Amino acid sequence: MKISLLQVNTVVGDLVGNADRIAACVGEAARYRPDLIVAPELSLPGCPSRDLLLDAGFIGRSLAVLEDLAADLADAPPVLVGFAAPNPAGTGRPLFNAAALLRNGAVGETFRKARLSSGALDEGRYFEPAAPTPQLLRLGGRTVGVSIGEEIWCGARYHRDSAGELVRAGAEVIVNLSASPFAVGRHSLREASLSRIARDHRVAIATANLVGGNDDLVFDGRSSVFSADGTLIGHGAAFAEDIVTVDIVRPVPQAVAPDDQGPESEIWRALVLGTRDYVRKCGLASVLLGLSGGIDSSLVATVAVEALGPENVLGVLLPSPYTSTESIEDARELAENLGIRTYCLPLAPMMEAFDGAFAGVFAGRARDTTEENLQARIRATVLMALANKFGSMLLSTGNKSEAAVGYCTLYGDTAGGLSVIVDVPKGMVYRIARWLNAKRPVIPGRVLAKPPSAELRHGQTDQEILPPYDILDAILHRHIDCFESVDEIIAAGYPAETVHAVLRMVGQAEFKRRQAAPGIRVTDRAFGIDWHMPIAAKPWWRRA
Repeated sequence: MKISLLQVNTVVGDLVGNADRIAACVGEAARYRPDLIVAPELSLPGCPSRDLLLDAGFIGRSLAVLEDLAADLADAPPVLVGFAAPNPAGTGRPLFNAAALLRNGAVGETFRKARLSSGALDEGRYFEPAAPTPQLLRLGGRTVGVSIGEEIWCGARYHRDSAGELVRAGAEVIVNLSASPFAVGRHSLREASLSRIARDHRVAIATANLVGGNDDLVFDGRSSVFSADGTLIGHGAAFAEDIVTVDIVRPVPQAVAPDDQGPESEIWRALVLGTRDYVRKCGLASVLLGLSGGIDSSLVATVAVEALGPENVLGVLLPSPYTSTESIEDARELAENLGIRTYCLPLAPMMEAFDGAFAGVFAGRARDTTEENLQARIRATVLMALANKFGSMLLSTGNKSEAAVGYCTLYGDTAGGLSVIVDVPKGMVYRIARWLNAKRPVIPGRVLAKPPSAELRHGQTDQEILPPYDILDAILHRHIDCFESVDEIIAAGYPAETVHAVLRMVGQAEFKRRQAAPGIRVTDRAFGIDWHMPIAAKPWWRRA
């Protein structure tokens, strides 16, 4: 029994375009004469469709497109396609997360998802959970169990052995339609779980996972097929479209290329795919960013070039009276290494104009962070003007460590259409840069060696305000990713004064994060989509 998995990159809301993409992939897969073709979860409307799913017109149009797709595939093998199915009961949520079997030119059986994800996809907002009963498909004399979403490989979370239920109901093979968002390290856990489940239940499992960047989420593909003894017998490409065809019953031994799962490689590929798809799916072709000569803008520029090509990336140098000669040299060297165009627009005349305008109002008051923030906001105004004039997207360059503690200027360096590395801690920024340079030196060595600085005044360094980044990142990881309490972090050996200061900054910066550009999610705990903290609140752990 041959099964083909379509690892497609669809566009949210582009119903006709998505149907055409699925049909084209079906045509390509049909050459291998599979018995069943499987497209990913919610591949027809695009995932995550979010509140488009609350629009009755959108749902009605998607059902019409589904009917048209079935007619177009009349001569193709049976195809399972993920879509949003209306809930006819009139109670509960209006939709089911579902899969439709397209066969003989018509929409046939419908399979509904029973256990919904409460994470990044927020499925409970839109979908009603189906009754948790095994869903089976008879095909070519065999019984196929149909599963949707992460329940197949994360059953313990739902206190349900869905694979075992399907097998006990008669399933000889299990197919799974998936839209599993990327998070670093998650893929290896997913594969290990699927292998164990296949081995434990002596059943082959094939899962078709979505690929592509949609808003802040990246889907990594890596569709997989496991034999009944838990052996990986088919594997889709990472972060790219692919079609995987495997004979489930009589698998032909094949070399499954090892997937580079190092965190630097995984995050790099996610950032590239997320940036490429975000820019292009927003209808733009080019980007620009400020080149400071620092590590963050250097990495973002390198991602942008890999994603869009050097001809579509513009680097803008905005030196102020506080910018060192070395920073200008490093920015120019990076641009030359990447092959991108640059503009240099000195800020001194603009800063002097603002100083003059505020001279009377600010008379008698010492210079402070007001002027530093003003400098960052002047930069943002210049960059946004260039983006508007050239029809480009401005990429902001702040990292997760800075976003966490608010070490950024609202309406300044937070401005932009996409924040590329906002879910990448500072330490990982350096690790990725060194990993890239080991492959091909691109980022100037001095950028990796010099102390990080926003250069908003003479001699400024980040560590005047923040703890060393290795300590800061460790505290933030324990607080954000591991949900550790203040007392637990202190008990782990971190100075109480430092811990309290860091967590105080995290709380105070929430209003900045709410207004910042959307960013690419690469961890299981990204700000915004996975982080729901109040703004106007007193930290409960602070002593009165």
